[in-house]
Amino acid sequence: MRRQQIDHILTAMLESHENVSDLNVTVDKPFQVETSGELEPVPLNPPIHRLTPFQTEVFALNLINGDRRLTRNLLSEGSCDLSYQLAGKARFRVNVFSQKGFYSTVMRQLATRVPTVEEMKLPPAFKKMALERNGIILVTGATGSGKSTSLAAILDEINESKSVHVVTLEDPVEFVHSQKTSTFNQRELGLDFDTFSSGLRAALRQAPKVILVGEMRDRETVEIALSAAETGHLVLSTLHTVDSGQTVNRIVGMFEQEEEKQIRIRLTDTMRWIACQRLLPKEGGGRIAAFEIMGSNLRVKDSILNGESEGKTFYEIIEGSQAFGMMTFDQCIADLFRQGLISEDTAMSYASRKAVVGRAIDSIKASRGEKTTSIEDLSLDDSYGKEEDKRMQR
Repeated sequence: MRRQQIDHILTAMLESHENVSDLNVTVDKPFQVETSGELEPVPLNPPIHRLTPFQTEVFALNLINGDRRLTRNLLSEGSCDLSYQLAGKARFRVNVFSQKGFYSTVMRQLATRVPTVEEMKLPPAFKKMALERNGIILVTGATGSGKSTSLAAILDEINESKSVHVVTLEDPVEFVHSQKTSTFNQRELGLDFDTFSSGLRAALRQAPKVILVGEMRDRETVEIALSAAETGHLVLSTLHTVDSGQTVNRIVGMFEQEEEKQIRIRLTDTMRWIACQRLLPKEGGGRIAAFEIMGSNLRVKDSILNGESEGKTFYEIIEGSQAFGMMTFDQCIADLFRQGLISEDTAMSYASRKAVVGRAIDSIKASRGEKTTSIEDLSLDDSYGKEEDKRMQR
């Protein structure tokens, strides 16, 4: 299989459906694309109904293209990450991995241009994040929830308004930022540096004001990121966590128990924002992001320093801090329902606390004059107790 054949297949996959986000190549399945969160088969000519192990391996090895580092990673670690350019059409973030002795490939389509905060309709807090001078900003969520896209929007906001040096450490480079007001140097794992920790350590000698770390993967990277934030840099990164509380606990859990107090103190001083996001099915098709956003105030700092306790959970603190740009997932979900962007079933199934969202939905429906209950035709039982009274009188 030659590169022209690979490109022909990729083009057919991209053009097979609207809103294609991922391409999937797996043994015993046809070529598939993910569109609006659902996998769909791709019709090819001649048709391929079930890929063979040989076909998936040839496909994967052609993407790797003889790169020794990637081949070594695939054989020793069972997977490797790379980027692939489909000339004039698209760029992809690629993961090739072994499963049951066969090779599978998943390709995430990357945007050809950097999205803005306005285009993505991100909450106002993202504008505030771009104004920060130092500290740590984390965007968290499951794989494929749009973390990199949100970070790219923050960096674009910085690029438009500040004349600063920005160094990014990515695996691979996803959004290519043009040189606007800021100066960007984008480095790719494997091509420009060998590990995030070594790349971050080197970045401190490259005089940046803003550093993007693709992912906080290990203790050493977190430790250097904390040091960078403490010395006046703004550090942006991602974690695979579902909410703010889990994010703080994950970072603290990377260190030994005797180091916990010191790490909590450092986090208290450096943490500026934690934005967690999930993608929800949108009414009419597609998906829409819901956010939990936690900023930094005295109550948040106290909970980071001393841990959560009754009445002082991150959820309760965020819930009461909407005036400062914070929001819980449940508040965001209720707002999306109010705007008619998601259904009631979607709102309830993705809620963190179903009782809270249920009350919010009832309130919204009542304000619209809609029914808030399915119970109908209730009336008082006028005869209740009267028969007993008659018997007593006799």
